[in-house]
Amino acid sequence: MIKKDEGLKRRVGVFGLSANIINIIIGSGIFVLPAIVASYLGASSIIAYLFCGLLMAMVMLCFAEAGSKVTNTGGPYTYIETAFGNYAGFVAGFFAVGSNLFADAAVSNALVNVIASAYPIFESGWPRLLFLFILFYGLVYINVIGLKQGMGLVKFNTIVKLIPLLLLIAIGFKYVSLSNLYFEHFPSVKTLGETSLILFFAFQGCETGIIVGGEVVNPKRTIPRAILISITAVVVVYVLIQTISQGVLGDTLPNFKAAPLAETAKVVFGNFGYALLIIGAVISMFGYMSGTILNSPRIVYALARDKVIPIKALSKIHKSFATPHIAIFIYATIGFILAVSGSFEQLAVIASSSMLILYLGVALSVMKLRKSQKDYAGGFKIPGGWVIPIIAIAIILYFLSSLSAHEMIGTVVFIGILTLVFGLIKFLKKRK
Repeated sequence: MIKKDEGLKRRVGVFGLSANIINIIIGSGIFVLPAIVASYLGASSIIAYLFCGLLMAMVMLCFAEAGSKVTNTGGPYTYIETAFGNYAGFVAGFFAVGSNLFADAAVSNALVNVIASAYPIFESGWPRLLFLFILFYGLVYINVIGLKQGMGLVKFNTIVKLIPLLLLIAIGFKYVSLSNLYFEHFPSVKTLGETSLILFFAFQGCETGIIVGGEVVNPKRTIPRAILISITAVVVVYVLIQTISQGVLGDTLPNFKAAPLAETAKVVFGNFGYALLIIGAVISMFGYMSGTILNSPRIVYALARDKVIPIKALSKIHKSFATPHIAIFIYATIGFILAVSGSFEQLAVIASSSMLILYLGVALSVMKLRKSQKDYAGGFKIPGGWVIPIIAIAIILYFLSSLSAHEMIGTVVFIGILTLVFGLIKFLKKRK
């Protein structure tokens, strides 16, 4: 049976949820991706975006169906736990939280590094520590005092981060040379696959954006609509950005891997454009941080709500603000510690595979939930029967097979450790 979110209020509509997903997906990656993709495929890069967007749409359709049937807070963890039980949920929950924490630590450091390039005082020492402290705990304060405030910041960040990108698209077309977009041959399947593996990670974020399922108005309709809107918007923006960058810079695009969009904007707008896109990158990274500290702690809350982890305090909802305040504070504190210590780098190999494992679990949960129509009837259903879930599973397995042996071993070891911890918790519960 679906577990209830006691104390949470449904306040997130289609626009808010769409903005939440777009804000997470369009992070700092788009500001460096065009040069990386062009180094693989040159002018045919656009094909990789369309191909990867189609593959990701298959996976996101699975999220849309699962999210319309299991409508409480927790996102992919909740779908997997509902379909396959506590053990699967425990592993999925910790993979989701761990991956997001590592990403938060990396993005927050990248954010302060960009600012330090202009103001070297933030390169190290107390100023850097203070900046990270204000970043994490300022976002904690905003997200604890209310979902409305947290979603308001996410909507604002989404709009502001899109403005420089949309300006570059709108005005940049005047500077596009068609000869820079011409290519004679389609890329090989091998090259397209390698490039799509890189791009696949740039499309991640939907799984984090829908964690707030227990606070979504009419989730059976809102979640599928928001996923469709957001993934379509992301594909369109990515394709147009790649087109403008390739069309303006041509064969020189791969030479600007540090800041290809800023270099493109420099041609289009002059020095002002370069500064605008650098500021846009900072806003984008801040937007990612605001979105992840809104969403990710709710997995921690859901794990405690379902008694998968035996810490009841983490499932508490603030009486006045109706937010999981303790989970938000604990999550952000761990993220802050990782960010200032840098010790997360040794474990970061897990992050690249953890999202794929979550995606695999969600695709499988769709198939399992369909067999439980009595409890999970209604909501969105992917057309075509089993075809799309099976294609999504095949895509995910293909990407997992491309991981290095080091990443695979790290992932298996991590699952082994989680299995032991889960067994210990279960043993202690029985004794108690």
